[in-house]
Amino acid sequence: MRRENDYFGEAELDLVYMAHRLRDALKIEDLLNAAGFDYMVETGTYVGGLLFKRELTGAFFYVAPADHERVRELLAKNSYKPYGG
Repeated sequence: MRRENDYFGEAELDLVYMAHRLRDALKIEDLLNAAGFDYMVETGTYVGGLLFKRELTGAFFYVAPADHERVRELLAKNSYKPYGG
């Protein structure tokens, strides 16, 4: 379930996915909700483009460290590439 940062308290959250498109972000939210994971989403910028570098906005998905590996497995199983791997 999507949570606010306050829900996690002082816990250091792990970035598990960076959605470049809204369509992907909505699918990831549906996937995490259906699996019952608590997660946080923040928008942020990243640099994209091959010839012309530009700053773009994406959705960054974070989970508690205890759920990190299970969420990565869920994403990979559903053909999404988890962040950092």
